[in-house]
Amino acid sequence: MKKYEYYLLRSDSGVFKGIDYEKLNNQLNHLGIQGWEVVSTVSLTAAGSVTGLLITLKRELLG
Repeated sequence: MKKYEYYLLRSDSGVFKGIDYEKLNNQLNHLGIQGWEVVSTVSLTAAGSVTGLLITLKRELLG
C-alpha cells in the first residue's frame, strides 16, 4: 500500500498586495523537484478579494 506525506503551502502577500505569482511559481517548481505534487488549492479572501492561496501538496513516502 502506498503511503504519502502532505505539505501545506500558504501563499499570501498581504491584503492590498495580492499574490506574487512569480514567487509562487518558483516555490512550486522547487517543491516539484523534491517530489511534491499539488493536489488542492483554496483561495484565501478578505473583503471580497483574493489575498492568497492555501495549497496542499503530497509526495509518496518511500520505504
